[in-house]
Amino acid sequence: MDFSGFTNDIISFAQNHTVIVIVVAIGLLIFLYRKPKLFFGMLFLGLLAAGLFYLIMSLSGPSKENKEKLLQEEEEKQVDTGR
Repeated sequence: MDFSGFTNDIISFAQNHTVIVIVVAIGLLIFLYRKPKLFFGMLFLGLLAAGLFYLIMSLSGPSKENKEKLLQEEEEKQVDTGR
């Protein structure tokens, strides 16, 4: 999954579940007002986790494509030898 697909999923969820997004946003604003140090710590941790997730997905993407290509080539070889 690329970054634009990830953001499209988030936007789609926000558009389809507006009430949930508003409640979560109000909760985060209250949390920011009451305990800002904890809020920014959690925000940093969430951004770090999202960054690691994106890094893992971007690194596994090319290997997955190569694996599919190799499997396709193997199937073509089996079909060619079967004729």
